[in-house]
Amino acid sequence: MTIDTTNMCSHLQKKLFEPDGVYYPIWQALQDDATLIAVVRSRQLHIYRNGKKVLILAGKARPKAIREDKLNELITI
Repeated sequence: MTIDTTNMCSHLQKKLFEPDGVYYPIWQALQDDATLIAVVRSRQLHIYRNGKKVLILAGKARPKAIREDKLNELITI
């Protein structure tokens, strides 16, 4: 999966793409799970499973779980 990072918050990029980042397990899950789609909106990363939003990741703000999903368990904040 490729994500256009032009409008993504730099803090979020570090947390998501660096191996020691807190969102790195989510990045790995996005790579392995074909049912997940990620879209950058308003400098945040919106993650969908089967067309339904499950999670919003921001750089400085806490992640926002929209609905119950096994992806939420990967966040260790």
